[in-house]
Amino acid sequence: MPDLLRSVVYLGSAPRGAFETSDGGHAVMDQRNETFVPHVLAITTGTTVDFPNSDRFYHNVFSLSKTQSFDLGRYAAGHSRQVRFDRPGIVRVFCEIHSHMNAYILVFSHPFFALTDAEGRYRIENVPPGTYDVIAWNEGTPSETKSSTVPDGGISELDFTIR
Repeated sequence: MPDLLRSVVYLGSAPRGAFETSDGGHAVMDQRNETFVPHVLAITTGTTVDFPNSDRFYHNVFSLSKTQSFDLGRYAAGHSRQVRFDRPGIVRVFCEIHSHMNAYILVFSHPFFALTDAEGRYRIENVPPGTYDVIAWNEGTPSETKSSTVPDGGISELDFTIR
């Protein structure tokens, strides 16, 4: 069952003048106790994600998603494989050996996104003044879109209800 407090909140389109990033650095999606940790990962394009195997048995991480399709093959505990994500979109991740294992990677072409914390709060930093469509994405629920205006040098608050 999805965690309704754990969502990704993001701007529907990048503000004018925001650069499209091509080097997003590194992120990690571990495999522990037959689960992907974290279950939802939000990154920018150009990010390389490491998929270490912290379990004592083999895993085979793969995705058939249009955004990024890959199959890392079987690999043992203590080993890691990686994938670079160059296109924005949602990537569903699975393990070929353990069918109950799944996760999501949301890839953005801009840095204006945030994962909510354990209480469902979020903060998107450094958004230039303007009016934006803000989207809240949560596994298994339709995305909710709201409009928000960020004043010059100010803060805009926006609440979402995920059901």
